[in-house]
Amino acid sequence: MKLNINGETKEVEVEADTPLLWVIREQLGMTGTKYGCGMSICGACTVHIDGVAQRSCVLPVSAVREDQKITTIEGLGVQQFHPVQEVWAELDVPQCGYCQSGMIMAASSLLARNANPSDEDIRREITNICRCGTYPRVIEGIKTAAKRLAAAGDQGGRDANA
Repeated sequence: MKLNINGETKEVEVEADTPLLWVIREQLGMTGTKYGCGMSICGACTVHIDGVAQRSCVLPVSAVREDQKITTIEGLGVQQFHPVQEVWAELDVPQCGYCQSGMIMAASSLLARNANPSDEDIRREITNICRCGTYPRVIEGIKTAAKRLAAAGDQGGRDANA
């Protein structure tokens, strides 16, 4: 099976029902995408498929077509950090950091679709779970990144696949 991951075509030999998360982590060695709950609840496993945030822990690899573009945290901001990544570091958004690759992927997908999200938009769209409770910093980070993207005339699309 062929997958377009972070702008490169990768060939993997796995069972069709293998979750995309395990293909990314185990077959391809990209460990930035995390395993959290295995039930599509926590969001630690969030990746982009054609720019849209998807939870990869329950998504069978066979559900992803060869022409679809998968972006992991390793593929976001390849040329330069994505504004969400920059802001996360500047504002010390993460505490332990485990969930943050998924949070960053969810936030960057949101900003690609909604350039100026309200607090309510963010709360509704970003359903990732952070055990450390950094939600106020996540909201501040998304709003700050939105301002930077607007100032730069960008819409959040700095995936390797863009």
